[in-house]
Amino acid sequence: MRPLFTVHAAEYLVGAYVERTYPRWSVWIPSKDTGIDLLVTGARNRKAVSLQVKFSKDFHRTDGASLLQSRLLATGWWTHDPSKIRQSRADFWVFALPSLVERQTSFIILPPAELLRRFRAIHGRGKTRIHSYLQVTKTKRCWETRGLTKADRELVALDRYSNPDRDFTVFLNAWKQVEKKLK
Repeated sequence: MRPLFTVHAAEYLVGAYVERTYPRWSVWIPSKDTGIDLLVTGARNRKAVSLQVKFSKDFHRTDGASLLQSRLLATGWWTHDPSKIRQSRADFWVFALPSLVERQTSFIILPPAELLRRFRAIHGRGKTRIHSYLQVTKTKRCWETRGLTKADRELVALDRYSNPDRDFTVFLNAWKQVEKKLK
């Protein structure tokens, strides 16, 4: 059984958010690593949703793009193994992006199959590692910005960028998906 003190920062952030926002739900920590970090059950503990939780500290690019700095709430960076996403048994992957400036955490919540589909559309197939930057703007938009030009990143900051595969806004703080599965 895994000791309690190995709960990761993102698992804590997600669990604390769920318990605070949905007081009738319960958050469970699996006793072994199966690729599922948290289980969430509804009020009667009859239905469960499994979560794979990912964390990135907030960082902002240091390329002098002050426009980007002033308009971004949080930016995270991850490296993914596509086979782990494809084989994931979790109902949802949750990316936790705490903003150090605004003192709030954004959550990007989506099924692993959709995550992999988008990554393949953006970054191509056949890669053994996918590097991903998720950025949340202060206007509550979420984008995958890895590989974008500086001009495109500025369009993201100005809410003028458009690319349906890179637009993760629908998954930003999308706890309704979890609610629906627990009903």
